[in-house]
Amino acid sequence: MSWLTDDDDDDLDFDEADIRMRPNPKANRPRTKRRPAHADARIARVLGVDRGRYTVLVDEDGPDEHQILASRARELRKQPIVNGDRARVVGDTSGDDGTLARIVGIEERSSLLRRSADDTDHIERIIVANADQLLIVVAAADPEPRPRLVDRYLIAALDAGMHPMLVVTKTDLADPTVFLGHFEGLDDLEVFTSGRDAMPVDLIGERLSGHSTVFVGHSGVGKSTLVNALVPDALRAIGHVNEVTGRGRHTSSSAVSLRYAGENGRGWVIDTPGVRSFGLGHVDPANILRAYTDLTAIAEECPRGCTHLPDAPDCAIAEAVAEGRLGERGPARLDSLQRLLATFAT
Repeated sequence: MSWLTDDDDDDLDFDEADIRMRPNPKANRPRTKRRPAHADARIARVLGVDRGRYTVLVDEDGPDEHQILASRARELRKQPIVNGDRARVVGDTSGDDGTLARIVGIEERSSLLRRSADDTDHIERIIVANADQLLIVVAAADPEPRPRLVDRYLIAALDAGMHPMLVVTKTDLADPTVFLGHFEGLDDLEVFTSGRDAMPVDLIGERLSGHSTVFVGHSGVGKSTLVNALVPDALRAIGHVNEVTGRGRHTSSSAVSLRYAGENGRGWVIDTPGVRSFGLGHVDPANILRAYTDLTAIAEECPRGCTHLPDAPDCAIAEAVAEGRLGERGPARLDSLQRLLATFAT
């Protein structure tokens, strides 16, 4: 039995014109979580960051090398983009006046120089990415050198897998021998001295070629003066030291990458703002011991949880030094290790 009556047509014509559709309040089509692949993106080095705009270098060392200005894509708003990053950029990459490209991704980083607000804060702040060397600048006097701050720089470098170097400036004002004695046990640390009439520009320049080197140091130690000597067109502002407080004045507010061009090749000088503290809340103490390869093997004989500090019971490293198994430099190397570990522990 059919519900159709004789008056009904066999071919029904349905009209949907009277159906009311609720419009999409944000767009004409539904949003999707799928993002474009950006297969045409170009790789660029981040040279500087200023109020949400990124100066990047496209086609580094290539025939089309040039700087452009870029902003970050919305999907990267929670990801830090720092100096030294290798960014994927799309859009107008010509670099012409008034153009703005867009950063849509960050390539995997080979290293990260980080610091925290203090040693109890595990929230890290990334300073520079993809650098392989750290040049610590400290003055022999005016302001007085701070061994503990240098220790903290060294720990950050060793934790990041970066090769550390140390430059002592203003040696015409004071003899740095006693200060440098604190670091005799660290074989990997290269040391340079610099005075008013004897700045080792050529020696340091040889170490910069082929590398990305981060310059760090307390305000007023002569870091900007050294940068200007190595990169003449850098024109970094030079501050002064307050005669009352002995503190330097900050002359830069953010990290900037500068191209070094020497006789042995080119490299990158990454100048950073002067800091008076360097938190290590993010550091793994095991990375400090790994910098002392000869001590690392002996540490395997230590009791579990050994701190290797002077009060550590049955420390195999301390016993090896006491027995003379590490030679004449053994005590200095142990003292250097314990200084770094104690700095981290305090």
